[in-house]
Amino acid sequence: MSAIAVDPTIRRQVVTVAREILADDAGAPLARIARAAGVSRATLYRHFGTRASLLASIDVEPPPGTRARILTAAQEMLLATSLADLSMDQLARAAGVSRGTLYRSFPGKGALLKGLIEAFAPFEAIRTILDEHGDEPPSVVLPLVGRAVVGVADGRLGLMRAIFHEVTVGSSASLAGIRPFFASTIGALADYLRRQMALGRVRPMHPLLALQAFVGPVFFHLMTRPVVEELVGLPMDSGVAVDELVAGALDGLTPP
Repeated sequence: MSAIAVDPTIRRQVVTVAREILADDAGAPLARIARAAGVSRATLYRHFGTRASLLASIDVEPPPGTRARILTAAQEMLLATSLADLSMDQLARAAGVSRGTLYRSFPGKGALLKGLIEAFAPFEAIRTILDEHGDEPPSVVLPLVGRAVVGVADGRLGLMRAIFHEVTVGSSASLAGIRPFFASTIGALADYLRRQMALGRVRPMHPLLALQAFVGPVFFHLMTRPVVEELVGLPMDSGVAVDELVAGALDGLTPP
């Protein structure tokens, strides 16, 4: 049996209507697009097959710089509210984009949190260090990781606190945004420490406990330093402080 012919006129008509509708509402159902184009849903599916195929045909990518503007606005909003309470409509207004553009860039809050972590958290820097120095001892790797965390997080402590809060809350949107980075970066760090234990460079323990012994003091210092300095009046260079904390963690992790 021969395939049903596809009418190029209908395709152009659907694409034109879909582009206009999806520019304002990225989640608009295909039934709405079909009605606006004056065709049945069966006709729409015959010409495009899937929603993904229709989206690919209309090419509605947000303009350059839109993602960065959205992420900057989202970062500022998360300093005052949680991911669960963040309003996507307010975020669109703060970023100066339409609701449709926001959802094309970040289809949901999980994707938004993922974008924030990609842009502002130190996970990528840590993975790069492990890729380049994964065969070297902890005395080389852990100070590099500590400095990378300081370099990325020192100017964004508020966002780091917000991300930590989302980790502890564990909502579905938070887990969707965080899971890829924990699976790749935290898993890679734990695996690195496990290999170092096998080589006799780190004393045997659960790899996640070894990771917490290293990360915990660094994270606690970064999160509390601004308040402690203000209350106690003993300023310190964050890079030097983290170097000393990492040195202490290395002493504790070294086999007797």
